[in-house]
Amino acid sequence: MSPITVVEGRRLPLTNLDKVLYPGTGTTKGEVLHYCTTVADPLLAHLHDRPLSFLRYPDGPDGQRFFTKNVPPGTPSWVKTCEVPHSTSAPTRQVLLQDLPALVWAANLVVELHTPQWKCQAPGIADRLVLDLDPGAPATIVECCAAAQWLHDRLAADGLDAYAKTSGSKGLHLTVPIEPTPSERVTAYAKTLAVEAAAALPDLVVHKMTKALRPGKVFIDFSQNAAAKTTAVAYTLRARPTPTVSAPVTWDEVAECTEPRQLTFLFSEIAPRLARHGDLLVPLLDPDRARPLPGSPPSRAPTAPDRRGPTRSST
Repeated sequence: MSPITVVEGRRLPLTNLDKVLYPGTGTTKGEVLHYCTTVADPLLAHLHDRPLSFLRYPDGPDGQRFFTKNVPPGTPSWVKTCEVPHSTSAPTRQVLLQDLPALVWAANLVVELHTPQWKCQAPGIADRLVLDLDPGAPATIVECCAAAQWLHDRLAADGLDAYAKTSGSKGLHLTVPIEPTPSERVTAYAKTLAVEAAAALPDLVVHKMTKALRPGKVFIDFSQNAAAKTTAVAYTLRARPTPTVSAPVTWDEVAECTEPRQLTFLFSEIAPRLARHGDLLVPLLDPDRARPLPGSPPSRAPTAPDRRGPTRSST
């Protein structure tokens, strides 16, 4: 019989707590659940009102993995959901993780958490711009950091503040708080940045996904700004050989990175980082930090949301 825990008045069955999910470190499912409760405050803040896509890996990263965006069977009735419109089919419903009980329920499924750059109240109207810096071997996150510094300065020239986090996999994510803007326009602007970076740093950066172009270089994936795309949320565990986390980092850490281990964070390292730095991405949660994209009209309430729903996230 599965143990029952009560979280803020909600009864939750927890399964297989002794199951080893990461054999390389011996990390168990119970430890994963504990981690999620430890980082619940900042994690929930970045999940708030954003429809979830899940990468599930119930037997660990080496077992079966499957990506889902629909509400999983057996989801408790008290877990909030939102309707997500689609252009070619009926709307679907996706999970919202709005509180600690819902987060613990999701963690018990063993999931990576992925969100779009928009909230459920305004599908397809982004309040964040994201650039996913993905290194092609033998390049690593060290090369991503060099590209990130160029992008940081380029965004600043347009009056935009960028915040960095590791992907928890191989690369780096840059996120920018923006005034509500249609996703297509954000994607177009992000593409211009990627093209400019590739022109300015031809030995370091590519903006095309073509695999033959990518060895030894950093691919700047601007496409995750499309309304249908999602990105791993800050503080989520990743389905990697070890329990790595998508962790916010300082720009000093980016500038000083000379080897990948410096910006590879296991789940056990996140609580001490939060104690030392707080949530480095908290400015993303402040509407007063949002800035318009260059050439944008004055911000106003969205009237014509993009009708596409989320699909598979990139790494």
